[in-house]
Amino acid sequence: MKSKRWPIWLIAAVIALIAVPWGLFDYADPERRSLDESRTALPGQFARLTDGYTHYENKGPADARTVVLAAGFSVPYYIWDPTFVALTAAGFRVLRYDYYGRGYSDRPAIPFSDEMYMRQLDELLDAAHISQPVDLVGISFGASLITNFADKHSERVRSLIYFDPSIRKPYQLSLAENLPPVWNYLSAVLDEQSWADGQLSDFLHPENFPDWPERYRDQMQYKGFRRARLSEIVTNANIDQSDQLKRVGENARPVLVVWGKQDTTVPFEDSEWFMKLLPRGSLVPIEGSGHLPQWEQPQEVHSELVKFLQATSN
Repeated sequence: MKSKRWPIWLIAAVIALIAVPWGLFDYADPERRSLDESRTALPGQFARLTDGYTHYENKGPADARTVVLAAGFSVPYYIWDPTFVALTAAGFRVLRYDYYGRGYSDRPAIPFSDEMYMRQLDELLDAAHISQPVDLVGISFGASLITNFADKHSERVRSLIYFDPSIRKPYQLSLAENLPPVWNYLSAVLDEQSWADGQLSDFLHPENFPDWPERYRDQMQYKGFRRARLSEIVTNANIDQSDQLKRVGENARPVLVVWGKQDTTVPFEDSEWFMKLLPRGSLVPIEGSGHLPQWEQPQEVHSELVKFLQATSN
């Protein structure tokens, strides 16, 4: 009796069906390196916290008033380069850091919940030996973080400064986002290569920042970046911070809001409802700027920021 054998063409087809998609993924996937292996050669400082290592920079007189800079959704702490320089030059102690999953901070395989972000910042302040209340600055997604931190750790916050703020509101997940393996594959093969170039849309004049995409790509080479990005999206889909922002707005602490007039990422028109929830806040519109006014109009922005901080020095 002859044994039944698959035809060669069928075996080849099955192998191709497996090998081709895997090959496409392997070719497209930028995540080739481990942060554990690279950390000793990377710039900045690292603190070992509960959920992993946090990459940060802390500069300025040890006894000076501390300003903490919270970054946006996915851009590391270099988003604050000009502000960090301006504030340290003005005599402030300045702390900036990468959220977990971004920059050179670890990418823990945990839910990227607001509780995780609060724990990271609270523990980092302790690790940096900052015990006095801080001036907390957040840009874009960072507005969500500083609002939450001011609500949960009010005693640690002296003032709030918002740059082109975005706070959490509920949104619908796509089919792929509900299927992590599918999202991971499709993102790597079809979408991820556009993420860095897409960051240029935050500028009114992107031609002035030709190195911006390449700076962003650097963090994408470390394993876990894509997973962390999906965890942030999926974990927080049902959160609405409107009531929280209102509670924070009822506090007597000083509030400054800086907003690019030509912002297309978080339109300036949103400032109307935002300021209603922060009735004690002062709004500073910045002409000639998109979503990152500290880059496009640094002189005006940092003059206003330093003036605000000096006026609330007592």
